Amino acid sequence: MIEITPIEKFVIDKVKEMRLERNISQANLARHLDVSEGFIGNIENPNYRDKYNIKHLNELAKIFKCSPRDFLPEKPL
Repeated sequence: MIEITPIEKFVIDKVKEMRLERNISQANLARHLDVSEGFIGNIENPNYRDKYNIKHLNELAKIFKCSPRDFLPEKPL
């Protein structure tokens, strides 16, 4: 089984929450990020190693019209 750190889980859950609040599909988000459609599904599935990187978070902030900081917890985990 793939281990996911608390900070990785936090970021993934936060992006997914924001994606769902805006009714954006995984496929649509993938198109905006210029990644394969399966990539977002792999990120949201804890059985895969795929994770967002800093570049992704910056692009996600543009898509969601927020700060990249909005994907991170206020205090270290």
